[in-house]
Amino acid sequence: MRTINIGLTEEQRQGVINLLNQDLADSYLLLVKTKKYHWDVVGPQFRSLHELWEEHYQELTENIDELAERIRALGGYPIGTMEGFLQMTTLKEHGGDVPTATDMVARLMEDHEQIIRNLRDHVDRSGEEFHDQGTADFLTELMEDHEEIAWMLRSFIEGEALQPSGTQPATETKTPVGV
Repeated sequence: MRTINIGLTEEQRQGVINLLNQDLADSYLLLVKTKKYHWDVVGPQFRSLHELWEEHYQELTENIDELAERIRALGGYPIGTMEGFLQMTTLKEHGGDVPTATDMVARLMEDHEQIIRNLRDHVDRSGEEFHDQGTADFLTELMEDHEEIAWMLRSFIEGEALQPSGTQPATETKTPVGV
């Protein structure tokens, strides 16, 4: 293989590749969970969550491809097995259970928030430790995508809950700051 001469040492590139592979593993596990919940969701919010999660897993699929291509551009090889993903992920797999729709939303929100925290660290490390501003910029964009999704999921949970009977519980009125 021809030597890669892009202004980063082999150690710097390998450090960034390791970070990107962890992000890839997290994204892949989150994709699997999002698809599973897309298939399994039931209840009054079925249609809205089913459609929302379809949008999310399509975006995750694009992000996964971009992560893998970034790894290749740096001369590395992306993880490509479930075993590898499960070894590197920082997320928790929830095999064997089917939570309520609200619990599904909460789990996915928590996973996106975990990925956001990881990405913040990886942005800093890519730029400061490994001197790869290109990857830092790439990861910043990825982080912003996850922030938007986490906000959408958080907003769903903070919305009005439905009791199993279909009634709405009494809710506290929130007043915006400065009003």
